[in-house]
Amino acid sequence: MKNQTEICHFILKGLTDQQELRNILFSLFLVLYLVTVLGNATIVSVVVAETHLHTPMYFFLSNLACLDISYSTVILPKMLSGLLRSHQRISFAGCITQLHFFHFLGSSEAILLAVMAYDRYIAICYPLRYPVIMCTWKCILLAATTWATGFFHALMHAVMTSQLHFCGPNFIQHFFCDIKPVLKLACSSTRLNLSLLNIVTGSIVIIPFLVTLLSYFYIISVLLLKVKSNSKRWKAFSTCSSHLTVVGLLYVPVLFNYLPSSFGGSPKRDMIATLMHSAVTSVLNPLIYTLRNQDMKSAIQKCLDRLIYPRI
Repeated sequence: MKNQTEICHFILKGLTDQQELRNILFSLFLVLYLVTVLGNATIVSVVVAETHLHTPMYFFLSNLACLDISYSTVILPKMLSGLLRSHQRISFAGCITQLHFFHFLGSSEAILLAVMAYDRYIAICYPLRYPVIMCTWKCILLAATTWATGFFHALMHAVMTSQLHFCGPNFIQHFFCDIKPVLKLACSSTRLNLSLLNIVTGSIVIIPFLVTLLSYFYIISVLLLKVKSNSKRWKAFSTCSSHLTVVGLLYVPVLFNYLPSSFGGSPKRDMIATLMHSAVTSVLNPLIYTLRNQDMKSAIQKCLDRLIYPRI
């Protein structure tokens, strides 16, 4: 890949210029990052260790946990480093790489949430056919397609951005290399880049969101009209509410940040929206899925018991 840029690095302006506030933010986001890694790693470890959790729902949940760990790692360590100094320098290649992985993992998560909604739709609406429809190889295929779609979507943005001409200034009004603030620094035309951002990325966000809403429309209809047992209905609602909470935490800031009308928005507003779906959502996901899921709580307790009281 060859680029014609005159700039070999960028300067990330970061969240704030106030030293006292930077110290507070550093401590806060360091804790959030550590909790994110610990919480999501716990989910993956428990799902792998407990054979009764080897089901499609927990397979996709462990994929979500891996995405959350990776997603936070792409942004937060660099941001934490930047909070310790006034400005953070990043090479052109490093900026494009960070941009790629941010969109790769973010779009993969959006698609995965739609896949998880589809899984719940099949489980609740077609329980007798569920083992056949969501067999092992189909789950692996859905997960692989999710990761591959996110990868090639992000690769498109990375390649197109790397071909732009940057002649200065090189100050990015953000704490990482997101595509919108980077495009604002380009000296050459960004019309094609913006079209791809609005059409392709918009589709990556909107289509899975609509699939999720449609799945839950059918789920709620079946639970209200066909399921007579209050206990079964409550268990299904409890499982679905966890997923819907995660969907809301992800999509509200993403839609707020990446709708076409938001391109000219305030950098501070964009940073807050990005922090919501990169730091806050990632740390809340394991809490939501463990505190509201009895199977996960029981499995975690069993794993802790084996660690504390190993068999002799």
